[in-house]
Parts: sequence; structure tokens; C-alpha cells
Amino acid sequence: MKQKNAAVVRHLLGGFSLILVTVGAVDSIRNLPTAALFGSSLVFFFIFGAILFLFPSALVAAELVSTWPECGGVYVWVREAFGKKTGFLAIWFQWVENVIWFPTVLSFIAGSIGYMIAPNLASNRFFLVSIIIASFWLVTIVNLRGVNSSVRLGNFCTIFGLLIPIALIIVLGIKWVLSGRVINIDLTDIRDLEINIRNPHIWIALTGIMLSFCGLEITTVHALDVHKPHKSYPKALLISALILLVTLILGALAIAVVIPGTQINLISGVMQTFDAFFSFYGMHWIMPLIAFSLVLGGIGGVSSWILAPTRGLLMAARDGHLPPHCCKENRHGAPSSILLYQAIIVTFVVMIFWLMPSVGGSYWFLTVLAAQLYMLMYIFMFVSAIYLRYKHPNLKRPFCIPGGKIGIWIVAGFGILAASLTFIIGFIPPHNINTGGVWRYEIMLISCLLLASLPPLLSRKALAKSLVEDKKFLKVKVRKRRKKL
Repeated sequence: MKQKNAAVVRHLLGGFSLILVTVGAVDSIRNLPTAALFGSSLVFFFIFGAILFLFPSALVAAELVSTWPECGGVYVWVREAFGKKTGFLAIWFQWVENVIWFPTVLSFIAGSIGYMIAPNLASNRFFLVSIIIASFWLVTIVNLRGVNSSVRLGNFCTIFGLLIPIALIIVLGIKWVLSGRVINIDLTDIRDLEINIRNPHIWIALTGIMLSFCGLEITTVHALDVHKPHKSYPKALLISALILLVTLILGALAIAVVIPGTQINLISGVMQTFDAFFSFYGMHWIMPLIAFSLVLGGIGGVSSWILAPTRGLLMAARDGHLPPHCCKENRHGAPSSILLYQAIIVTFVVMIFWLMPSVGGSYWFLTVLAAQLYMLMYIFMFVSAIYLRYKHPNLKRPFCIPGGKIGIWIVAGFGILAASLTFIIGFIPPHNINTGGVWRYEIMLISCLLLASLPPLLSRKALAKSLVEDKKFLKVKVRKRRKKL
């Protein structure tokens, strides 16, 4: 019976579903307001980020997953290169980044709902926190029903909550420009690009763009659920990367031409833009449908991310990095213990909205912290790809980055450079967002980075101590039974 179920699950994802899951996990209309802050220079910064990070991460992930098509993704690759301890550290960074990132995407859902009820609610801490917690627990319950439920929800939300709204905002943006309406950026003035490249504050916003490119590797944890992963993954990842680049550039431009940069709200900027479009065209009645669609898109993105990293962490747990009860799966094949722990931790992380002086400051702080932790994971991934070429030079690679060792050094080297640059830039607070001052921002960021990095370093000792205590407890129990007998 078990073998039959495994066979059904193994071929759950086809090529089209894999592209939808990947695009749904990475692409996000939520990231467009942050990118729109670049103004007319955003095309340059998106292409810059794509060359240095998006396409290198897609190519490296495609090579690694086609060579090691096992459930576990980053954990499997880094473990293969540097051993179990380093593999656990890499998957931990991916998982804990996720936990910190969830409140930002869920705040977008809450902001969309609040904007429709009353625009002021989009900045109301109590309202945002309540919606975030309720939404996350709801999606967690769906994912406890396994990959099948997660994929169905993700695909539905990707089509109706992401692709349709982002296509709509692009079409309306093009129509706005062609109709001769006033636009807030000059798409033809190259001087803006020269000024922005020299402006250090503009480079700070690059963190948002780099984070919007993260996650192409996330669906590789479903390798055992994909038919012919060595063929399906490379094609799906490269197609997904192209879709991401085009939709993000055009979507961000649509916002930038309609809303002045100084008025863009990082949480409700998309709703601001749709409001401007439909108010002008006399179609304001459609706004509730747009809000509902954006909520669907946010839920779909969260659903794609809730299950995937936990499956990588599950493999690490089975290798002895976490207590035995973390290896537990329910009857749907979902890592139930880890999913529940994740939901509890996210509930506490959301409280950051009360520690920062503004909602925008909280949103930015969590975005930067998530990006920095994710960049650490990517550095592990890129370095592993290089090292594995030397460790297993004769291993058959169904998809191999061309150019031999020089090719992998160039591609992975670009990725390492981009990840390192993003990590360093994150320590510079933005001048146009209230983060409570430089010192407060730096102390909180460094403290949170250290706190998030400690568990994998301490887990081995704690686990070993726990096992010793368990053995002592069992011995005492056996002695008591013998006495009774």
C-alpha cells in the first residue's frame, strides 16, 4: 500500500505545474512598490540583478537538482559538498529566512484588505498583526494536508491572484502612457540613471529587488514528486526566470509612472496604483475584486513557501540534527511537527511590528533581515556548486553549466558577488523610511542575525545532551519495572 502511494506522489508535478509553482513562489506583485522607488532606473537595476543573481541561481540550481534529484534541495547539495553539519546550516538559513519573510508578505495581504475597508487600516498595527496571524495559521492547516493540497492551492492562487493582476497592472500602465496622461518618471532621460547609480541611497533599495529574485531553488525539494526531474527542472527554472524578469520590470514601471516616488506605500502601493487607474477610468467598483485577487496571490505565495523548506529541514532532522519528534510526518506526508513549530515562531516574529517606530520601518527591517539570511544560504549553494565540480569531476550531469570549470566559476562567482553585496548593503538604513535611527537599526539587525544563526550551532550539543538524559530516564524506568516484578 505504501509503495502504491509513493508512486502516485512521485509524479504529482508536471512541467507546467512546476513552472506555476516556481513562478508563484518567487514572483510577487507585493515586491513591485519597492522596485518602483528606483524610478526610471529600475530597468537597469533589474537587469543588473538578473545577470548577477537571478540567472546564476537558476543555472546553478538546475545543474545541482538534475545531478542530485533528491528531496531536500539545498540541504542535499551542501551536504554532498561539505558534510551534514554545513548542509544543516544552509537549510536552516533558508528555513529561518522564510519564518522572518512570512510576516512581510502577509502584511501585504492585510494591507490590501485594510485599504479596501479604510485606507488608514493599512497602517494600523493591531489590524495587520491580527490578519497576519490568522492567515498564516489557515494556510498552515491547508499544508498539513500534504503536497497535493499545497500544489492545488498554489496553482489556483498563482493564476488568479498573481498572473492575472500583474498582467492587468501592466496593461493599464501601458494604456496610461499611450493615452498621454502625466507620468512621474522620464523613461527617455538617461541622466536619471547616471544620478541614481552614484546615489548610495538608491543602492539600498537593491535589497528589495534581490529578495524578489530569491527562491528559484525552493521547488527543488519536490524533486521526488516530479516526473523526470533531470529534464523538467532545468527547463522550468529557466522559463520561470524569464517570466519573473519581464513581469517584475513591467509591473514596477506601471507603478512608477502613476504614483510619485515620495508617495509610494511599501505595503499598499499596489492598491494605490489600481485605485489611481480605476478612479481615472470610472471603474472604482472593481477594487474589491482586485483586493480579493491580491489576497489570493499572497496566500498562494505563502502556501508555496510553507511546505518546501520544511521538507528540506525534515531531511536534516532525519540525519540527526533535530530531536526525533521533528521527523514526524502525518498521514498526508507533511512534516507536521516542524509545520506547527514554524507557525508558533511566526506568531512571535510578527510582534516586530510593535518594536519599530512605524509600520513601514517594520516591513523594511524584516525584508532586510530575511534577505541577509537568504544571501548566506545562497553563498553556501554557489560555493558548493563550484566545489562539487572538483569533488565529483566525472559524475554525469544531465544539465551542466557550459564552459567547464571556468564556466562554473564565472556563473557561481557572479552569484557569490551579488549575494555578498546584498548582505553588506543591508546594514545601511534607508533615509526615507523611519527605522528609529541608525544605532537602533544596526543593533536590532545584528542581534537578530546572531539570534537566528545560533540554533544550528547549538543544536548538536543540545541534542546530544537530550539523548543522554533520555537514556538515563529509560534506565531508571527499567529498574523500577524490575523492582515491581
